[in-house]
Amino acid sequence: MTALLQAHQLTRRWGGLVALNAVDIALVRGELHAVIGTNGAGKSTLINILAGEFPPSSGRVALAGKDITGWDQPRRAQAGLGRSYQRNTIFPSFSVFENCRLAAQSRFQRPWQWWRNAQTCPHSTAIADAVIQRIGLQAMAQRSAGMLSHGQKRQLEIAMCLATQPQVLLLDEPLAGMGAEETERMLECLHGLKQDHAVLLVEHDMDAVFRIADRVTVMVNGAVIASGLPNDIRHDPQVRMAYLGEH
Repeated sequence: MTALLQAHQLTRRWGGLVALNAVDIALVRGELHAVIGTNGAGKSTLINILAGEFPPSSGRVALAGKDITGWDQPRRAQAGLGRSYQRNTIFPSFSVFENCRLAAQSRFQRPWQWWRNAQTCPHSTAIADAVIQRIGLQAMAQRSAGMLSHGQKRQLEIAMCLATQPQVLLLDEPLAGMGAEETERMLECLHGLKQDHAVLLVEHDMDAVFRIADRVTVMVNGAVIASGLPNDIRHDPQVRMAYLGEH
């Protein structure tokens, strides 16, 4: 299958520190690709470079076959690359609906319609309604985002990401801090999202990763030590020694 997002030999140096070392990864529509590793393994550096937060020292990134290595984050977002962050990035004083409508408006701006009230734009309003329904927050649509539970805020972040109508989703620890019930709802949501997106999931919850991932990449000290099907990764001796602490 053709990769929607592909990275080749991505390397990032910070002075004498090599944070990312010749990493290859390919994201395919219909697959959830998990990246795991201990703190400092290079996961956040990888997702930040893929999203365009900062450039690689070397290597390249392609989206739908087009080289986007030199593109900044806003341009990549406009081209269909969406991401969530480890920390909440919602507007807490706005309603759930307004958060999603603003996200849709950021992707589909209509400056030529200067005379129209942005809050009544039928296009961004329809997108906001659709993603709220898809993510399961319709009962909370008019509630202030700051009043949501932690899990609901994480759901809202993904809804806002979907409102930009991306082809690729880069999700940075969406399960962090969730209880068992919230985790189950999020896993169900992620399972649905992969049907029509290419999804990269950075996550520390290994039980969740091996339940939902179609492919797993393991990183240690900025480099990939294994990548493959979850069952193969679970039984890989190098992974068990380096990551799971087994001999």
